[in-house]
Amino acid sequence: MSRLATGAALAVLTLLGWISFPGHTWLQQDTQIYAPILEHQWDHRVLNQDLLVQHPHVAYTFYDELANGVRRLTGASLEHALAGAQLVFRWLGLLGIFLIAASLGFSRVESLLVTAIWSLGATVIGPAVLTVEYEPTPRALAVPLILLAIGLMAQHRPAWAGVAASLAFLLHPPTVWPFWAVLVMMLVFRREAGSARTLAWALAPLAVAIVLLALHASRQGGAVEHQQFFGRLSPRLEAMQRLRAPYNWVSMWWRQSLLQYVALWAASCWATCRVRARVNQPLRWFVVALPVLALGSVPLSWLLLEQMKWMLMPQVQPARALLFVTAIAQILMSAAGCQAAARRRAWEAAAWFAAVFLIPAMAPLLAWPTLPLAATAAGLTVATVGALALFRHSRRLGAAAVAAVALCATVAYPALASVHNYRLMETPELAALAAWARNSTPVDAVFLFPAAEHRSGDPGVFRARALRAVYVDWKGGGQVNYLPVFADEWWRRWQQVSGHLPARTHLSVYRTWGVRYVVTRAPAAIPGVAPIYRNRFYCVYAAR
Repeated sequence: MSRLATGAALAVLTLLGWISFPGHTWLQQDTQIYAPILEHQWDHRVLNQDLLVQHPHVAYTFYDELANGVRRLTGASLEHALAGAQLVFRWLGLLGIFLIAASLGFSRVESLLVTAIWSLGATVIGPAVLTVEYEPTPRALAVPLILLAIGLMAQHRPAWAGVAASLAFLLHPPTVWPFWAVLVMMLVFRREAGSARTLAWALAPLAVAIVLLALHASRQGGAVEHQQFFGRLSPRLEAMQRLRAPYNWVSMWWRQSLLQYVALWAASCWATCRVRARVNQPLRWFVVALPVLALGSVPLSWLLLEQMKWMLMPQVQPARALLFVTAIAQILMSAAGCQAAARRRAWEAAAWFAAVFLIPAMAPLLAWPTLPLAATAAGLTVATVGALALFRHSRRLGAAAVAAVALCATVAYPALASVHNYRLMETPELAALAAWARNSTPVDAVFLFPAAEHRSGDPGVFRARALRAVYVDWKGGGQVNYLPVFADEWWRRWQQVSGHLPARTHLSVYRTWGVRYVVTRAPAAIPGVAPIYRNRFYCVYAAR
């Protein structure tokens, strides 16, 4: 198989994973926050009155420059520009996994199988993150670059690994610290002649990236508030963050979640022992040290955030490094399965593959799978072991069988096991509401989704589609991790609209808040007031 064919195979895996499983989303989670900020950067006339836009948190990332640059280059919408970037970066991440597998001495077909299994993703419960992010957020673009950097290190390309990891730093600095920590450990503890100079070349791009990011942040203008790195969290801010962002506070989830990462680490260690003869020295540092650092991030987060109350920690979110425990385990367990199959140890191979095929669809992992999921994982396991057995006897037929298994895996989870990673929030009725607001209301209008509606994802989807300000919403409150002044104002507004349903007498009060339109669900229509817009699900009233 040529390099071109390998790249094409990775592209097919990328596209299938984007379309089918694990899939992709837009305006489901954090893009509800990033999209309005980026739309305002693109056109300063829109969303001027929105609290999110008035307090952006993109000073320390080149994510906005990337998004706007792709838009200028292609003429695409923000959604399509970031979707294109997401596909490219996912491909780079899969290339990194392929390079890791290839460094273990596997054939290209076997390496593609390891890559295909990893591409199915996994949910990292507790810190609430994914190995393959569904949305094109900064982390979704940075994690693949870190995987590429590890793959390049495994291929003895430290300078290029440094470039990839430095680009990841420019996109999302909190994601990259485990990689650089391992690299510094290699620099300190490796004593081979010339190794220090070689590793120093990997660190050189990071120095350039730090200077670039500092210059970029210093030139940010127009923001009401800047991120604070030093100082202690106040009790009030801590309470708001615990309510809105419990994933940062390990004391709130470690009892329910930490054991599964210890189990994954143990499985990773076992798999490393099985394939240890294949693991070269640069890769050994990452497969051994990276999961240990990731597990260590849990007590580190507890100490720095919950005991020292360091204001920087909710922004760094160190415990999210746990995703590397899962990511490394998936790679090594798949590799151990491929090695066992090559050595004709079918039962051992089946055990490794059965475990690794359960990971993408189970959260938490230490639970009994549903019968359809167990059957799906069993079927994929049998097919994989059979395909690898065929590959030993006929390279051509075996390669075709492995390709069939890899392709079927992306559709098996939703089709056979009824595993759906997300529920689509955007309905035709919500899209119609947003289109009406965008075409029929002033560009500076402020909308209020009061009472029960504002805790759903509807307001965030509406804001990004209509390009109209929303007075307050639950998803936008995620900014409390970054900006204390924003947190106080968000909490004040949240308290204003919580706990009551809108009534005719409230409309004049809403007007004093700067609200021009009130949106309710159709069953909760305001008695005695005629809506100015209505569809099957929503009613809109003018605040008078």
